[in-house]
Amino acid sequence: MTISEAFGDVAEILAGLAPERVIEIKAPAHISERVENLVNRKKDEIISYDETMELERFLALNMLISLAKARARALLIA
Repeated sequence: MTISEAFGDVAEILAGLAPERVIEIKAPAHISERVENLVNRKKDEIISYDETMELERFLALNMLISLAKARARALLIA
């Protein structure tokens, strides 16, 4: 099983719990600001290893949430 498949399976479970609530998930402002800061540091090539790992974790979480939202929308349409 790949990480993408695992994320897909978890996203499916999350979406099925409360699809109406899943599609409303939004990152708090402080997290969005942190991700933006990390992306800018990466673009400027001044990002540390620890910051790179932090950014990767945020991106993975974003992928999981996006998958869950897509699955939740599909459930609501069906």
